[in-house]
Amino acid sequence: MHPSPEWRTKYSDAILNGLEIFKLSNRFDLFGPNPDPDPVTTNQQGYSPPTSNKPNNNKVVFGIVGGVISGFVVLSLLCFFFYRRKRRVKDTDSSQGVPVMELTKCGSSSLPSELCRYFSLAEIKRATNNFDNVFIIGVGGFGNVYKGFIDGGATQVAIKRLNPESQQGAHEFRTEIEMLSQLRHLHLVSLIGYCNDGGEMILIYDYMANGTLRDHLYNTKNSPLPWKQRIEICLGAAQGLQYLHSGAKHTIIHRDVKTTYILLDEKWVAKVSDFGLSRIGPTNTFQTHVSTAVKGSFGYLDPEYSRRGQLTEKSDVYSFGVVLSEILCARPAIHRSAKKALVNLAAQAQECHRHGTLYNMIDPFLKGKIAVECLKKFTEVVMSCLHDDGMERPSMDAVVWGLQFALQLQEAAEEEGLKPNAIAGIEEDIDEESPIIAYAMEDESGEVFSSIGDHVMDSRSTTSFSLTSDEQSFIRKGSDKHLSKAVFSEIRDPQGR
Repeated sequence: MHPSPEWRTKYSDAILNGLEIFKLSNRFDLFGPNPDPDPVTTNQQGYSPPTSNKPNNNKVVFGIVGGVISGFVVLSLLCFFFYRRKRRVKDTDSSQGVPVMELTKCGSSSLPSELCRYFSLAEIKRATNNFDNVFIIGVGGFGNVYKGFIDGGATQVAIKRLNPESQQGAHEFRTEIEMLSQLRHLHLVSLIGYCNDGGEMILIYDYMANGTLRDHLYNTKNSPLPWKQRIEICLGAAQGLQYLHSGAKHTIIHRDVKTTYILLDEKWVAKVSDFGLSRIGPTNTFQTHVSTAVKGSFGYLDPEYSRRGQLTEKSDVYSFGVVLSEILCARPAIHRSAKKALVNLAAQAQECHRHGTLYNMIDPFLKGKIAVECLKKFTEVVMSCLHDDGMERPSMDAVVWGLQFALQLQEAAEEEGLKPNAIAGIEEDIDEESPIIAYAMEDESGEVFSSIGDHVMDSRSTTSFSLTSDEQSFIRKGSDKHLSKAVFSEIRDPQGR
């Protein structure tokens, strides 16, 4: 026995001698045969220093990551195919008459306690005598509008049927149902029900006996509306928009306020209609706008929204300002000058107001019938709505208040006895032969096409008058007519409702 070869020191023999001296004689001593050594496993390859496991660890990590990514990709593909299949089934069901959404409470005056009705195609055909052309009361971007009778002829309704060739479709159809089925207000049109049976998309509304506001302003055989009645109609429409902006659960932006979308019932109560382009506004205090594609009608479109694509309720305020201008001037939002140039009514009204000549644009029928103070207040509301900066425009609450005040001023003046020359200087300053008030029917051969994004606008001129060189600078190219292909269900060539 000898110490390990590594211990080759001068003390090696001394250690062995010491062991022999201290050996004992009992069975547990060191004297006697050595025990059998433990079996030792020898390395046939010889001794090799330990190696690093880093490459193996990297392989494990890469394998785990690869497995996770592969699993995610497979799961995503499964979800995608499942979604496509579900959507395909949903579309098939819809074409077979399955409702496009769960029915909710309908804001219909005729059905206040029932669900928003789902009509079969057979019921709609009975209501319109199988879509007889005799029942057509208007044609819009969505399709024909029919007068019909439901409930055994007891209820008169307006029925809008999608034209298969229309640029409008399922999105506007669904939006209209989702919006109006949850809203109820005196100054919002009431949706009675809908039909999507047999591949059709049809909307059924309360019947509006006096048609659209535009029907009573220009290019019409209808008698002109008295000024007081015009203010009352403005006030009703403003209250409808006020409810959308601040009375519903969330802010609702109409996005296409115009005179063809303000309907009048048999009592001349104004009702805002056509919600196909509507959007829910900002849903929290941190949002100031909704970023969206620009949609709407030329002449009514908020210039700030048009430039930035940022939609707010102030966009509706601007459009309503254009409506007020139409009511005051009895002219369309976009019309032709004597030189065939397109003229923007809002821009021209602002220019005339700055020069103090706005009275030159007033509807000749109203001459001597508007109280001076009422006119001042009304034009103040109009110009504030048309402000180019949305932040400077009033809320619809303020607009409603301003119109209420203007109405009170007119009523007070009428009670005191309105003088024929109530509008200061209007009789003296306007030359009846002046081209600024010389109305002429449009040249039907002219038709204008423009677009915003993927939405095509189609319009014809309506009236004409000359402009100064300064006013020409305010001409904005764009168009509008009774049928706008990019606007959901606008009425063209209405025959009465």
